[in-house]
Amino acid sequence: MAAASASPDDADEPGMDTEAQDLQLSCGDAGESHASAAGKALEMDPLQEDSAISQASVSNGGDSETGKDLVELKIIWNKNKYDVKFLLDSTGADLKEKIHSLTGLPPTMQKVMFKGLLPEEKTLREIKVTNGAKIMVVGSTINDVLAVNTPKEAGQQEVKAEENKKEPLCRQKQHRKVLDKGKPEDVMPSVKGVQERLPTVPLSGMYNKTGGKVRLTFKLEQDQLWIGTKERTEKIPMGSIKNVVSEPIEGHEDYHMMAFQLGPTEASYYWVYWVPTQYVDAIKDTVLGKWQYF
Repeated sequence: MAAASASPDDADEPGMDTEAQDLQLSCGDAGESHASAAGKALEMDPLQEDSAISQASVSNGGDSETGKDLVELKIIWNKNKYDVKFLLDSTGADLKEKIHSLTGLPPTMQKVMFKGLLPEEKTLREIKVTNGAKIMVVGSTINDVLAVNTPKEAGQQEVKAEENKKEPLCRQKQHRKVLDKGKPEDVMPSVKGVQERLPTVPLSGMYNKTGGKVRLTFKLEQDQLWIGTKERTEKIPMGSIKNVVSEPIEGHEDYHMMAFQLGPTEASYYWVYWVPTQYVDAIKDTVLGKWQYF
């Protein structure tokens, strides 16, 4: 029986083998390309993972201040208390800005105290602020300041002008009788040409107008000045002190005579003699504050 002849449909068309080979090569190249891309993606995964971890760390650090030391403070102003966490390497000026956001007190009108007047240029770490430290704030809002009576201010300026015309205080008779006693043997040492913060102990060894011994204790937490003598201790709110005046003692310029004005006139001056000069500015700033008009 004769063999069946091949059908035209069964015969390979010219070029079919070539197209099949091209298709196989194309698929092979695509597979290799895809595998290569996948491999690169796998190689990038650790880097992307590290980047994601880094970003997450930065994000969390904004809240917890990772790597930075925080200190817990108790800020007290006008019978209000604020618990605050603050960067230990922030300056006193930075803390004043924070107090401004809490109380509305402009920084220039704040008297901030921690063991004396808080220095604006130093960091909290430098002045040895620790956890739980109490920061006392004294100051008036803008509205309080605007309520100050202008004629009263002008009158105070006139009083100062009159005082400038008078002879030096240390030559006046009422002071001479105390100064002629000489410098007390137990008076605190003085450092001329230097300004220091208030010491942590009372200022002692000084005389009052009667020639008796007197000591000054600055109770910053109560915002009080304690004037102590052998007989009694007067506790005076710093806000009630109208003015603080001082003058170097002739022949002993490293010491001052100082008066605290407790009432409306000079008759209310409480005089203290032989105040070490390095503490004079700190006393004035602590009692009156730099924001005061007088």
